[in-house]
Amino acid sequence: MRHINSLFQQSELPIIDAHQKQVEVAQRIWLAIAPGNLIKFSHASGIKNQQLTIYSDNNAVAAKIKLLMPGLLANLKAQASTIAKQQIVSGNQTLEVTLIRVKVQVKSSQPITSKTIKKLSPQAAKNLDQLAKKLPGTPLGDALMRLAKRAF
Repeated sequence: MRHINSLFQQSELPIIDAHQKQVEVAQRIWLAIAPGNLIKFSHASGIKNQQLTIYSDNNAVAAKIKLLMPGLLANLKAQASTIAKQQIVSGNQTLEVTLIRVKVQVKSSQPITSKTIKKLSPQAAKNLDQLAKKLPGTPLGDALMRLAKRAF
């Protein structure tokens, strides 16, 4: 059985730690420049080759980010000094993002929602029946009659 200290001395751990810090920096930058409604449905993956990679939950969010991309880059450029002062970017990493890449990462399991069956109240069914009797022979009257019969 291996000692716990030997696990911390593996060569992969510093690489994983460095990657996690890069992802954290990218996420903080994304939180600083992105509109609030997009933050809920997207997250940053990292900065590589001056490209900030953003993963969105669906195509609609990805399209919205692509539409806002020039403004987001301008916002990033305007806030670069503020972001550096807040130490979001570590000393050895420069904040030079020239492109935002957007990828769609669909969540694997969607919550299953059951459809609720809505029923008319007896009073509403009675009112529909009375209205249908006032409109005999019309498509609307026929539809209201069918709806009222299903409610009883």
